[in-house]
Amino acid sequence: MSYAISVKELKDRLDKGDTIFLLDVREPHEYSLAKIEGSVLIPLGTLPQSMEQLDPNDEIVAYCHRGMRSADAVGFLLQQGFSNVKNLVGGIEAWSLEIDPSVPRYS
Repeated sequence: MSYAISVKELKDRLDKGDTIFLLDVREPHEYSLAKIEGSVLIPLGTLPQSMEQLDPNDEIVAYCHRGMRSADAVGFLLQQGFSNVKNLVGGIEAWSLEIDPSVPRYS
């Protein structure tokens, strides 16, 4: 099973109306700069204390700036018994470049 999803695949699934929990694991200042509509911010460092906000039955797609922190989040959630979790390849940077140029890019 692949624990990764491309920005194009995510966009297609959201457009179809699929229910996906978008987990943003960046820091609050990053979230205030740019976010994917409908996402929930739980910074990676607070994820262990914030597990009650997540439903193990949901399909969860984690994202960060470029995909590194969200890969760590996916690994952590898999260890906690979550099975339906995916990392957004390329993060919000790829989302801005390939899907929605109105989402600001930052460094």
